[in-house]
Amino acid sequence: MKTTASILLAAALALSSAPASATVLDLSTMSCKQFVEGGDDTIKMVLVWMDGWYKGDSDEAIIDTDVFVENAKKFGTYCGKNPTISIVNAAEAVLGK
Repeated sequence: MKTTASILLAAALALSSAPASATVLDLSTMSCKQFVEGGDDTIKMVLVWMDGWYKGDSDEAIIDTDVFVENAKKFGTYCGKNPTISIVNAAEAVLGK
């Protein structure tokens, strides 16, 4: 549990120290291949977006690191097997309610 929390903290710090140049990620058109090959920063941002998106407005503002990591693994595995599918469709297949 401490290791997972440390990894997530490191990810948050890495995102906060990103260069000042702006990057636009159009998640509606990003493919699983682009996600997997996007590098650490892109992967982290997409996973955090996905976690928040699928919690919705009615869920509590809690990050369960065990669930987060498990969902990230499922999503990565699914995208690895389906590189041409969009990440939105992959997220729906993996996390859809």
